[in-house]
This record gives sequence, C-alpha cells and structure tokens, in this order.
Amino acid sequence: MSRYTPLPVTRTRRALALLGAVTLAAACTTTEDPPGSAPATTAPATASASAPPTEPPSPGASTPVTIPTSAFVELPAELRKSPRRTTPVEEALPKLCGNEFGTGGRQVTASAAMTVTYQKAGEPSSNVPQGMIHQTIFTFDGDGASGYLSRLRTAVQACPSYDQSGIRVTVKSQALPGVGDEALLMTRTWPETSLNGERTGDTASSQIAVARVDNAVTVFDDQGWEGTSGNPAILDRVVRDGVRTIDAWQR
Repeated sequence: MSRYTPLPVTRTRRALALLGAVTLAAACTTTEDPPGSAPATTAPATASASAPPTEPPSPGASTPVTIPTSAFVELPAELRKSPRRTTPVEEALPKLCGNEFGTGGRQVTASAAMTVTYQKAGEPSSNVPQGMIHQTIFTFDGDGASGYLSRLRTAVQACPSYDQSGIRVTVKSQALPGVGDEALLMTRTWPETSLNGERTGDTASSQIAVARVDNAVTVFDDQGWEGTSGNPAILDRVVRDGVRTIDAWQR
C-alpha cells in the first residue's frame, strides 16, 4: 500500500500559483541587463541563401556628372570687368538660323553655363565693359561629343546668313587648329549701327568658338557690349585657357 498522501486541494493551488509567479519573474529579469553590465552581443544576421546577389552596373550605364565652377575659365584680373556668374544654358547658347547649338541629344549627361564680362587691359574701372563671353559646357556618353561637333558643322554650313532684328548677319566657319581634340570657329558680321540704331557705314563682328575635350564640349559666345564688335584676341585667349581648364578638371 502506497505511503503517498495527496495534498489538500487548497495547498495544491497555492503551490501552482507560487510556481507560476517564480517562472514569470525569471522571464522578466532576463530581458534587461543589470546596471553597469555590458550590452548583450547579438549575433550578426546572415543573408538568406536564396537572396539573389547584387548585380554590378552595366558597362553602358551613365554615371551622374556635376560640372563644377572650377571647370569654367576665369579671366585674368586685368581683363575682368566683373566676376563670372552662372547663366541658364538656354540663354548662354548662341542662335543663328535656329537651335544649332542645342542639339546635344540623349547622350548629354550634364550641362552648365557661366558668363564673364571683360574690358580692355589698362582701362579705368569707370569705363563701360567691352563685351561678355558666355561659356557653356556639355558632357556626353560614348561618342556623343564628336557627334555634336559633326551635327554642328552641318548645321552651320546650312546657315550662311540670317536676319536679326531686321539686320542681315553673315556667318563664316573654319577649323580652329591646336585647340582641344577638335574645334570650330564661327565669325558673324553685320552692318554696324549707332546707339540710335542708325547705320554708321562700318561693319561689326563677333565670334563663336566650339571645342571638344575628350567627352566634353564647350561653346564660347563672344558678344560686344550693346551690339558692338567683340574682341577676337580676348576670345582666342579665353578659348585656349578654357580648354586647358576643362582638361585639368577631367584628369
């Protein structure tokens, strides 16, 4: 015969309640670290074996390009009438018969423009500027830069002259050797007028230069002050300095 005597019902219930309280207390105390102890170290999560690996970018994918201010030419102090300033690209690009200089296409990765205002060396600061030069820079994917120059040559050849405010402007283009990888120089000529709009009997002219430096193209548009002639010598210096500046930026 067994000597085990069952506990009364009330004592059994008390024992079970006490056991549950002890278990709950133990569970709660394991979720926090005691004061002054080091935090628990969590094992690093591992990637799921079924997750596909990250694919590298395709060789043809374009990389975002930012054209910094340092990529633009700055005039030497003796020629600088005012500091260079940012200009909207659509305002900086010249227009002849149409939108010849805005034909960058889908291969353009970035574009920006700045304007410099120049004076003759040695002139007093009280004199009006001699002119301003708008510089635009495009960057391209693939062969987009050389394609731009090719399209521009064709467009300029198809525009030997155009009308501007009732005045006939003639355009002549020629290669500009020794500048960048390839370059083009365009000269615009028109009957000169006075500030009153009357013709003086002389002619006025200004120039546009376009140069390619690797995958970048820069456009320089020289505009004389208030419709007067530009300065070919200053433009030539700015173009050559500008090409060297872009080349240094790309390195």
